[in-house]
Amino acid sequence: MGQISVEHDVAGIKGLCVITPAVHGDNRGYFSETYNQRDMNEAGLAYNFVQDNQSSSTKGVLRGLHFQIHYPQAKLVRVIRGAVYDVAVDLRRDSGTFGKYFGIELTAENHKQLLIPRGFAHGFLVLSDMAEFCYKCDDFYHPNDEGGIIWNDPDINISWPEIDTPLNFSEKDRNLPTFKEAVIP
Repeated sequence: MGQISVEHDVAGIKGLCVITPAVHGDNRGYFSETYNQRDMNEAGLAYNFVQDNQSSSTKGVLRGLHFQIHYPQAKLVRVIRGAVYDVAVDLRRDSGTFGKYFGIELTAENHKQLLIPRGFAHGFLVLSDMAEFCYKCDDFYHPNDEGGIIWNDPDINISWPEIDTPLNFSEKDRNLPTFKEAVIP
């Protein structure tokens, strides 16, 4: 395997991976190959990504927890500016880790990426003054297929980092159902 290191099944959650690409730097800056399908295939991660998305958010913005109901998407997420606390929640009913979450700080400096397989809810909290978040998806977005779970669900019990700014939500995210109420595929 060339330019990436992969931690498979993080937190004991099958299919969830932390990927760290090689970063080559000198006094001019750095170069990193952020995605290489051949390296991913060699690591056992055969995905066909069809859509790239990017968002910009200010400190305290919490997006999620989102998922697609009938057209689930695998995602490869990373931060290119700033820092976020990124969360994936296992929604695969046949999984031994159904309802379990994993959280990781993704930053422009650590270059880490989180590979989230199909069947997960996803969200993130912006920790820096500003963050730019990028992700690849292996299926197209279907706007009438959105599902979600409220960020502070007591059954999932995510340990979000404390920040010195009030949390900022979209109206949609503020009114998401609980884990028990959500329509989970």
